[in-house]
Amino acid sequence: MAYEDQFRDEPCFVISIAARMVGLHAQTVRYYERVVLIWPSRSGGRQRLYSQTDIDRLRRIKTFTDEMGMNLAGAEVALKLVERIEELELEVKKLSDEVIRLQKPTKAGTR
Repeated sequence: MAYEDQFRDEPCFVISIAARMVGLHAQTVRYYERVVLIWPSRSGGRQRLYSQTDIDRLRRIKTFTDEMGMNLAGAEVALKLVERIEELELEVKKLSDEVIRLQKPTKAGTR
């Protein structure tokens, strides 16, 4: 799993494949880029390249708009909230781990 995670941000899908993976039209994906909901990498020839992280973001946008009935402004706000929640969850995990580490007794039996 850690091996897969290290390549999540590696751009590797062209727009036609990315759109097909998510179930969107390529023009819709281009529109999402124009309104800055997605920002794919570019190859040396300026071809859009999408990472797995980009694909996940496109799926989330599609869920918000198609299944939840949000407009793109609402989807943008929801994406920002989800990202902030994920950041806070990571911070809580780090702090919890630090508390556990600090509560462990030392080898000498003292804290």
